[in-house]
Amino acid sequence: MTSARSEVTMAGKGGRPHVLVVGGGIGGFTTALACARRGMSVHVLERAPEIKEIGAGLQLGPNAGRVLSELGVLNSVLRTAVLPERFVILDAYTGRELYEAQFGWELAERFGAPYTVMHRADLLDALLEGSLSTGLVKASIGKEVVGVEQNARGATVTCADGSSHSADVVVGADGLRSAVRRLVLDDSEPVVSRYVIYRGPGPRPEGVEDAVTLYAGDGLHLMQYPIHGGELLNRVASFRSDRGEPGSDTWGTPEELFEKFADACDPVQEALRNLDLGKRWEQFDRRPMAGWAQGRIALLGDAAHPMRQYLAQGAGQAMEDAVALAAALADAPDDPVTALKEYEEVRFPRASAVQHNTRFFGEMVHLGGVGAVLRDFAFRSLQRNDYTLAEWLYGTGGAPAPQPPARLDVYAEV
Repeated sequence: MTSARSEVTMAGKGGRPHVLVVGGGIGGFTTALACARRGMSVHVLERAPEIKEIGAGLQLGPNAGRVLSELGVLNSVLRTAVLPERFVILDAYTGRELYEAQFGWELAERFGAPYTVMHRADLLDALLEGSLSTGLVKASIGKEVVGVEQNARGATVTCADGSSHSADVVVGADGLRSAVRRLVLDDSEPVVSRYVIYRGPGPRPEGVEDAVTLYAGDGLHLMQYPIHGGELLNRVASFRSDRGEPGSDTWGTPEELFEKFADACDPVQEALRNLDLGKRWEQFDRRPMAGWAQGRIALLGDAAHPMRQYLAQGAGQAMEDAVALAAALADAPDDPVTALKEYEEVRFPRASAVQHNTRFFGEMVHLGGVGAVLRDFAFRSLQRNDYTLAEWLYGTGGAPAPQPPARLDVYAEV
């Protein structure tokens, strides 16, 4: 029986490594495209019976936009994405504006790419099309990974259907509950938050501006922004549930949603009426932990460093991982073990800083009482269109990341 490696390894150019990617999501196909752009052949294994994204809206900061530009798919993404004109934070109860920053092309000129919002499926379609068009990427569906082995010559993945696939390198881009991570690290379960999420993408009402709008409240928030060429409005409501345990029948029910938001202003109430109450989402992350690279096997995206939604960086950090991994492999094509170690050394500090600050920003947004008063004062004191605070996240100059207060354990149960 011909191995997967002998089927596709010859597609690589100039002795470049053959890469096997587990996971056909945004991180997986960004990795495939980044490696193919550097002449590597790639085989993507997806567990699901089809390649598609779960969820609706997605935000990509300029750091992710630069990755899309580098890989040659930014223009394709922009055909269905929306470039929001501004980002605004408001009080969830009074509707009072607390902070505003212009996005649009002013932000794009500052950081080299625009801030975009889009449907997740639109982004995946662009990455999939770009990957397959290289002629170096193939994808297989219905491939549930149940085993991973490696030796001095390569790594092999075994699937539940009995097939096995070998390559020089295996990349686990298979999400929060990564099979690759479980098989090579065997560490603890992800950390579950007490915050529940309800989403509601639907037709965009007349008069809704091209903006990312965040309503902040005590233990809750609502965010909305247009997607899919401006035809749809994505709504996301989140609140801290005090009933039962996460995942239980009594936790985060629609009834509790409306109770928590009972005092919210009219625009928030209108958004709540358009949520899909039949599906609730839990939030997870992990404490930053080294060990993404294990010989010829590496983790990427949520498999390596899952993070919560508050800085809208989950996809962006996976995309940064992808280009860093491809660059490391291209720089050391004959030594993938060293290349993957270099990848982790480059990416671990950055991704960990984003994880920490995502937690901290989420806690700040959800403050109540005196804390909320101080937060609102701080927001109103910021200069509009001062992008200095975003330099570490969106810029290219290596600005240091903010350090959450040492007394605050951002990984307490929240």
